[in-house]
Amino acid sequence: MAYANDCDAPVTLKVLVAGGFGAGKTTFVGAVSEIEPLSTEELLSDLGADPLHGVEAKTTTTVALDFGRITLDDRHVLYLFGTPGQHRFWFLWEELCAGALGAVVLADTRRLADCFPAVDFFERRGIGFIVAVNEFDGCHRYTPEEVRDAVGLGPEVPVVRCDARLTGSGTVTLASLVRHLLCTSAARSMSTTSTPLSTDSGET
Repeated sequence: MAYANDCDAPVTLKVLVAGGFGAGKTTFVGAVSEIEPLSTEELLSDLGADPLHGVEAKTTTTVALDFGRITLDDRHVLYLFGTPGQHRFWFLWEELCAGALGAVVLADTRRLADCFPAVDFFERRGIGFIVAVNEFDGCHRYTPEEVRDAVGLGPEVPVVRCDARLTGSGTVTLASLVRHLLCTSAARSMSTTSTPLSTDSGET
């Protein structure tokens, strides 16, 4: 969804970066943002609140959102909103997704099931998304098709690899999302225009 105050103002596009606890959302937003990202990270005060299997070194967590910005060209600016990963903060997702163009769901293959709620969230609301497999050091590398099968994604949802720490990798991931959204929009437009008008055979 785009917003513009007047014909000369840049069009701003809102994209969410979602996924499970510790999947790399804050790192992703920070790596690609052209401005100092806004982060609401706090120290983990209740270690029993969320399982740390696979992310034992994690000491902070996002409690509201991460925010970053990317200027695509003279007319388009991308606003990135990273969602909180801990279950008790998921009530914020509804507000954050308002007006969103689409989403990147980060998947951590060490805790792949943690991305299921994000996938389900966007599917239920009809928000276009891609799954980006964040490849952590020392972890087994799964193919995109292996991840697709494990998550139960349809063939229409792109699955890409990324390194959330690298600006170039994050930018390529966002470009994949934009291409997916454009292709989906074009397919819907073609489907609408190609549907023949029904006629009333009883009309005289």
